[in-house]
Amino acid sequence: MSTFVHLIADYGPADPAFSEVVHRLTAADPTITVQSTEVQPFSTVATGFWIAQLGAHNPSFDDLLIYSNTAPRTTESTPERADTGGPLCYLELDNGVPVVAVDAGYNLSFIAGRATTFREIELPADTGQFRSRDVFPRRVAEIANGNRSSLGAERSLDDVPAPPESVVCHVDGYGNVKTSIRTSEFEPGSDTVAVELNGASREIVVRDAVSDVPEGSLAIVPGSAGGGDPYQELFLRGGSAASAFGTPEPGDSLSIRAE
Repeated sequence: MSTFVHLIADYGPADPAFSEVVHRLTAADPTITVQSTEVQPFSTVATGFWIAQLGAHNPSFDDLLIYSNTAPRTTESTPERADTGGPLCYLELDNGVPVVAVDAGYNLSFIAGRATTFREIELPADTGQFRSRDVFPRRVAEIANGNRSSLGAERSLDDVPAPPESVVCHVDGYGNVKTSIRTSEFEPGSDTVAVELNGASREIVVRDAVSDVPEGSLAIVPGSAGGGDPYQELFLRGGSAASAFGTPEPGDSLSIRAE
């Protein structure tokens, strides 16, 4: 049984759409507890990033289920395919955490390498215009309670696009800019680099930890996300790195070159 549902969605708790989804989940199972994480509208980059962070890089526990309700119905994210409302899918990670998410854009990209099961969830023939409210919550509640009867055909993880290279994944409340650049793959070639992002170019220092960054310095450091191989993060000691780059958003590309 999984009764703690972590809902990652492109709306926040103040949005009535969130209220309706929680209402439907609770109607399906009054014992369910829902915790939400808000991402930018239609951002499958941010959604995929947080599915991985909460499902794979934080401790797992018996009652946890990750549910993503980011389901863009417009062309978005990847050049290989257009997403006009992808299928709802079930994945199980190698740590046992179940994930229910729409296969759209990069939603599944950050966990594909950790998935041991990948199956489509069968839905009614006519899901209607508001499937995220009217249909998805029932399936989530069933799966949370161990009912896997809705699981359909196996899908290939090879069809899931790789995570995007060198993009913004999240900007936190302090203005730290979390990127998709793994520390193991980051080879700056210098203690100082030039970063171009969101139409701005800044010279920044390269450091191994936030504690090594002097007051007022803009730096790139291993961040708090990504587990044992953290993602690089733009950090401004005493200020906002996001403001220094004109407030970028998830999906924005950045380039780095040695100075």
